Amino acid sequence: MVAGVGSPPMRQRFTARAVVVGDRAGTVVPDAAVDVEDGTLTWVGPAADAPDAGDAELVAVPGVLLPGLVNTHSHAPMVLFRGQAEGLSLARWLREVIWPREARLTPEDVEVAMTAASAEMLRGGVTTSVEMYFSPERIAAAVGRTGARAVVATPLLPLPGMPPLAEQLADAVTLATSTPADGAVEYGIGPHAAYTLPLPVLRDAATAAREHGLLLHLHVAETAGEGADLLATHGLSVPALLAAHDVLGGRVLAAHSVHVDDGDLELWREYDVAVAHCPASNAKLASGIAPVRAMLDRGVRVGLGTDGPASNDGLDLLADVRLAAGLARLREGSATALTAAEAFWLATGAAADAIGRPDLGQVAVGRRADLVHVDTRDLGFEPVLDPVDLLTHLVWSGTSRLVRDTWVGGRRVVRDGACTTVDAEALRADVAGRARRLAGA
Repeated sequence: MVAGVGSPPMRQRFTARAVVVGDRAGTVVPDAAVDVEDGTLTWVGPAADAPDAGDAELVAVPGVLLPGLVNTHSHAPMVLFRGQAEGLSLARWLREVIWPREARLTPEDVEVAMTAASAEMLRGGVTTSVEMYFSPERIAAAVGRTGARAVVATPLLPLPGMPPLAEQLADAVTLATSTPADGAVEYGIGPHAAYTLPLPVLRDAATAAREHGLLLHLHVAETAGEGADLLATHGLSVPALLAAHDVLGGRVLAAHSVHVDDGDLELWREYDVAVAHCPASNAKLASGIAPVRAMLDRGVRVGLGTDGPASNDGLDLLADVRLAAGLARLREGSATALTAAEAFWLATGAAADAIGRPDLGQVAVGRRADLVHVDTRDLGFEPVLDPVDLLTHLVWSGTSRLVRDTWVGGRRVVRDGACTTVDAEALRADVAGRARRLAGA
């Protein structure tokens, strides 16, 4: 593989046809300039008003600059299982295909797969992802190689061959508290779900996460049936059960939250629980459509996620932006249920807020210089009668294939559509061979 990313220039001046800021209002700055110093955004606005560039490296792009996209829920090393178990429900998909194959995984499998997935995400403009998967230190090593960012939630799951849950939790806390967060990688705790883990383990994980300020990431109410046994036993919905057992509070990110009612959403609002909305995965597995409009109207923080590339089957967050908008409108029967600006915000500024990272997600002064260049010299971007049309076209007719360049902290990690830090073709062959072995082929 190609060596890791080098240091970025100290100062940079970007100019672009426009900047899409990534805020809820859908702000678009035409004929824009963006200044970067030591990997941080120091000026954003019209090029005509920009301060003197001095000795900054000049980077002129013909299209639009976006903030790096933030993927709030991913099991990216599952590229090893992409396209497998087609047509199964979530329960059968996990038990009959995914978990048996994951039992054969090695740490090296995870690192190679994460490296490939990270390169794939960077080529699609995703600069940060929240990962919940085995061998968390190998996941961190992979994103260190590609130059991306990740929040790695060490999973807690009672699978054969894994240590006892108490030991898993202790190891997760030790890893998170002994590794300084550097803006590129931070560790959290990822208890799988209330239907797979004992409630005392969830409570202990939440207590540890609050004590150390860590992200607690778990699956909640993904399918209609997953909480049936819990409801029958305890008489409470999964969100209410989590509240009753002191799991909520602190930095909690609930993946999916599809089958929730008004009372559940009030709990999310009360405890400031954020939601990772995964429209493509939920659609493919026929899990349902999350009530995104109701969440946003209550002030619940929501960010978009791809879920794993075995249940999506991609890592293309721009595709999920369009799907999120379309499904929200279908669910509510309204063409204004989720605007284009809001849909894009769910993958940028709102996603950064959902994971507790105010340094990411917007092209705004003080945030990290994670930037994406989308080439607008394409039929899908015409006509443009108003600058905001660029945002609308990006959501409804744009695709990740139009991403030409990506920078993370001012470092260019994708140039002209190709990852600069790893050998994508070698990774493709490596992943294919490992996938055949895991499938027993």
